[in-house]
Amino acid sequence: MEYKIISLMLKEGLDVYTPLVDDDAVDLIIKKSNGTFIEIQIKARSKTVAMGKAASFPHISHKKRKNYFFVFYSERFNTFWIMSSEEFLKHSSLNRIGGHIGRRNISFNRKCKDKKTGKFTEPLRENLKKYIAKDFSRFK
Repeated sequence: MEYKIISLMLKEGLDVYTPLVDDDAVDLIIKKSNGTFIEIQIKARSKTVAMGKAASFPHISHKKRKNYFFVFYSERFNTFWIMSSEEFLKHSSLNRIGGHIGRRNISFNRKCKDKKTGKFTEPLRENLKKYIAKDFSRFK
């Protein structure tokens, strides 16, 4: 899915570079028109993921970084969310117990059960809809 996202960025005219190794949580680097660079971490969920998890991204190690962004993608919703490092830290939760202490979680949707039909739905969280991106103009 990373290559799908990169191809969409290239179609928009972004100057995209991919590191040979992803050992610093950087999937790609974008050179902006002003000559500065930003680092991007891509997190994606396939459409076959369990109900309620279509836009849930658990166990992310992260500390605040300048010029660093996350691109979250849900194939089931066919939706992107773009957040800066600071925005991610503001809206994600920190694991304080268990096997993933110190890692962060964010979920752009929730799982609900309709009382009448018994069917489950995955509505998007209203407070995070402002991060939905229709394009990658935030990186230009």
